[in-house]
Amino acid sequence: MTLTLPLLLPYAGALALLVATPGPVVAALIARAATGGVAASVPLAAGVAVGDVLWPLAAMLGIGVVAGVWADALVLLRYLGAVILVWMGVQLVRKAEAAARRATGGGLARESGWAGFTAGLLVIAGNPKAILFYLGVLPGFFDMTSLTAADVVVICLVSALVPFLGNLAWAAVFARARILL
Repeated sequence: MTLTLPLLLPYAGALALLVATPGPVVAALIARAATGGVAASVPLAAGVAVGDVLWPLAAMLGIGVVAGVWADALVLLRYLGAVILVWMGVQLVRKAEAAARRATGGGLARESGWAGFTAGLLVIAGNPKAILFYLGVLPGFFDMTSLTAADVVVICLVSALVPFLGNLAWAAVFARARILL
């Protein structure tokens, strides 16, 4: 392993700043936390974390070069993310009564956990902020040509853990706001 803590800390800090910047994931977290609290947000945050492993893995495997050639694919992913967010909003409005029941103490159905996970994965897959960070900025933190398999695992773990914890923090804030309102 060639990575050291002084190399990982700036990367983790940049990830924390990325998570702290509102975007499509935060919009999805607002919807989940406002209707079901932190518990409803955990599957979404887990889906985002899985996606936050796939993008850096793609960057480390050289997909950044392919993405430069296939720039239209990135545009398509951005629109896919927008469609998913609109769909989630429509579902929230259509199922407002069920959401109100959940907000007042009802439990979430088992299927909604998978729906949250899938939504998280799809939102991060089409999030231009994540795409640009992982494919464009990640290579600036590490020498991609000298990474070992252990380095790749550590980078993927940091790439999942920091956003997962940050997204749970966002969810806690929104769930608390739900209680106060």
